[in-house]
Amino acid sequence: MQKSRNKKGIGIIKKITLVDMPLLITVFILLGFGLIMVLSASAPSALATYGNSYKNFFTQLKAAGLGLLLMVIAIEFDYTKLKKFYKVIYVLSILVLFLVLVPNLGVESNGAKRWIKLGSIQFQPSEITKIGLIISLAGYYTDDRINHNNFMNCVFIPLLLAGFPIILLLLIQNHLSAGAVIGIVSLIIIIMSGNMKGYVLKTTGIGAILASAYLLYKKADSSGKSFRANRIDAWLHPEENASGTAYQTMQGLYAIGSGRLFGVGIGNSKQKYSYIPEAHNDFIFAIIAEELGFVGCIFVILLFIIFTVRGIIISMRAKDMFGSLVAIGITSLIAIQAILNIAVVTNTIPNTGISLPFLSYGGTSLIILLISVGILLSISKQEKKI
Repeated sequence: MQKSRNKKGIGIIKKITLVDMPLLITVFILLGFGLIMVLSASAPSALATYGNSYKNFFTQLKAAGLGLLLMVIAIEFDYTKLKKFYKVIYVLSILVLFLVLVPNLGVESNGAKRWIKLGSIQFQPSEITKIGLIISLAGYYTDDRINHNNFMNCVFIPLLLAGFPIILLLLIQNHLSAGAVIGIVSLIIIIMSGNMKGYVLKTTGIGAILASAYLLYKKADSSGKSFRANRIDAWLHPEENASGTAYQTMQGLYAIGSGRLFGVGIGNSKQKYSYIPEAHNDFIFAIIAEELGFVGCIFVILLFIIFTVRGIIISMRAKDMFGSLVAIGITSLIAIQAILNIAVVTNTIPNTGISLPFLSYGGTSLIILLISVGILLSISKQEKKI
C-alpha cells in the first residue's frame, strides 16, 4: 500500500517536471513573495480590524494552498477538452456578471457594483469572465465549422462577443478597468488568430468609432461629476486633490519616494499604518517600493517580464492553435493587469482598481489566477518540439 502511494507521488512529480519549469518557478517566487508582502502590508490594518495581525495573511495562505491544488489538477487536465464547451463557457461567463444584481448577493462600493458576497467570501465575477472569454474566443477561432475568411466571422462577430461583456461591465458594474483589460486581451487574441489579413484598417476604424461614441456620450453627461471624472481630475492634478480623490495616490507616491534605492526594510513601512487605505490590495506595489526600494520594484517587474516571455514561448510551441490562443490570452491578461496596476500606483494613469497579480490580497482572485496558470502549464506540457 505504501509502495503504491509512493509510486503515485513519484508519477505526479514526473508529470509536473514536464511543464515549463522557468514559468512554474517564477509563479512560485511571485506567490511566496506576495504572501510575505501581504503579511507585511496588512498587519497593522488586520490588527486594528480583527485584533489579529495575521488574519489576512492566513486567509491568503489558505487561498494559495487551494489555488496550488487546483493548479496541479489543471495541469493534469487535457486543456483541449475545453474547446468542446467554448460556447457554454461563453454563456456562463456572461451570466456570472448579472450576479451583482441579485439582492443580498451584489455588493456596492464607491459608486460601483462589482462584487458578490457568499458568506465570508467576496469576489468580482468579472475575474471569471476574463478567463472564460479567453477560452471562448480561442474556441471560436479554432472551430472548423466556421468560415473565418470573411470580415463578418473574422472580426465583427468576435468583437461583438467581446464587446457584449464590456458593455455589461460598464452599464451594470461601472467597471471600466475590467472592460479595458478584456478589450485589450480580446484584440490580442483576434490579431494572433492569424486571420486578420486586410481587416486591420476596418477593425481600427470600428474601434475608433466606438471609442468616439463613448467619449461623446460621457461628454454629453450633464452631471460631469462621476467618480471616474473625479479620478481623472485627481490624476491630472494630484496635489490639488491630495486630501480627497487623490489621497490614496499621493500616499502611494510618498511611499515610493521614501523607499529610495534599497528601501526601509521588510516590515518597516510607515505608509501602511492607515495612510494608504487597504495597502495590501491594489496599492501593495507602493509598500514594496517603500520597504524594498527601487531594487525591489525592479525585482518584481523582472519576474513579470520572465512570466510574459515564457508565456509567449509556450504559445509559440503549443501543439494546436487553440492552445496557442489560450496561452497568449492568459499571458496577456496577467501582463496587462501587472502593467496597469504599476502604472496606477506610480500615477502614470488614473486610478482604475486593478489588482497586482499574485501579489495583491484577494483569495478568489488568486485561486482563479493559479487555475489559469495551471491551464498554461498544461499547454506547455503538450507542446510541440521546434
